Amino acid sequence: MRVLVDTSIWSLALRKKTKTVEEELIVQQLSKLIRKLHVVMIGPTRQELLSGVSEKQRFELLKETISVFPDFETTTADYETAARFYNECRQNGIQGSHIDFLIGAIASNNDFAIFTLDKDFQNYWRFIAIQLVKVEN
Repeated sequence: MRVLVDTSIWSLALRKKTKTVEEELIVQQLSKLIRKLHVVMIGPTRQELLSGVSEKQRFELLKETISVFPDFETTTADYETAARFYNECRQNGIQGSHIDFLIGAIASNNDFAIFTLDKDFQNYWRFIAIQLVKVEN
């Protein structure tokens, strides 16, 4: 199964210098997905990951590192599904970011799982059709 990797996982793997034992295991899990060619990258995740890297040399290195992952095409149907997911969650008292719902929509529309550390996805999962990758311990 292909896996849409969220910014929280990429940031842990590529931006955080010191990691706990549990975080190292998550990075290993990401590495396995990469080796199996299961990883999916989308433009909004790329933008989030690169945002806030103010040192030009670090920005260029990170940009080059993730350039091996092409952006999966986002369609009109994905944006419409994201809006529907946003509305469904909001009607049930769950707030979320537009990018989170776009991630959920792309994953749902293409039968991808989502690999994330963002606990908000646990709340969304109760109301929208998304599949989450279990973080291995």
